[in-house]
Amino acid sequence: MSNTKHLEDICTQTRRDILRMVHKVNSGHPGGSLGCTEFLVALYNEIMDRKEGFDMDGIGEDLFFLSNGHISPVFYSVLARVGYFPVEELSTFRLIDSRLQGHPTTHEGLPGVRVASGSLGQGMSVALGAAEVKKLNGDEKIVYSLHGDGELQEGQNWEAIMYASAKKVDNIICTVDLNGQQIDGATDDVLPMGDLKAKFEAFGWTVIEIKEGNNIEAILKGIATAKSKTGKGKPVCVLLKTVMGNGVDFMMHTHEWHGKAPNDEQLAIGLEQNSETLGDY
Repeated sequence: MSNTKHLEDICTQTRRDILRMVHKVNSGHPGGSLGCTEFLVALYNEIMDRKEGFDMDGIGEDLFFLSNGHISPVFYSVLARVGYFPVEELSTFRLIDSRLQGHPTTHEGLPGVRVASGSLGQGMSVALGAAEVKKLNGDEKIVYSLHGDGELQEGQNWEAIMYASAKKVDNIICTVDLNGQQIDGATDDVLPMGDLKAKFEAFGWTVIEIKEGNNIEAILKGIATAKSKTGKGKPVCVLLKTVMGNGVDFMMHTHEWHGKAPNDEQLAIGLEQNSETLGDY
């Protein structure tokens, strides 16, 4: 089995996990989770240099910060499937006293989660801080982060974007999920952001575009290019073009599934479109 095929199988199982988690509690955010499945599966299974186990200092390993924390279903599935905590714990998603809250938190000590990210717009600032600490410590590993495109409508991001280039934070790769959707509709209808590539470049960043953001091979190639641009005096941005709801046909290309759970019939359809590969929890 090729490694690409193996990663695609993990993606299929991850989509099953997402659907089952949000269906069980009739709550959560499946659309963006499905759209970012390939990216996070590739990141944790192939791209990042990770240590065994988990500690909050993260010395000597690549780090990841999820800024758009509402896509916690995909984050939890990926963390569990690479061994940070038992896969069976996915069944506790959004339940009272669960470590798997609707937005990731740190007070419950969930392995793999480095920052609470319920409030949008803050993740880049945190990731930049971690990247600067690595520089101060002589740690040559990379900091990765993920952000929603609608999230970039919040001003703190642009302060961070300006800061990163001014301080030459060149050991960071910030990925923007360009699915063109947010909770109230298309991003262009809510607040058009124009040419994000030109904007990041104007702020002094190196920009890599991945136009097939739901294709494993395209992601691996694009992030490899992004990594080759680190350490050259500029922060790196990856613009990842994805489809919201990818892999479940009735959820694709619409904001309606940003924060809505499937009913019993819809769950069955979604699971049928994603045949079991690794075993449900």
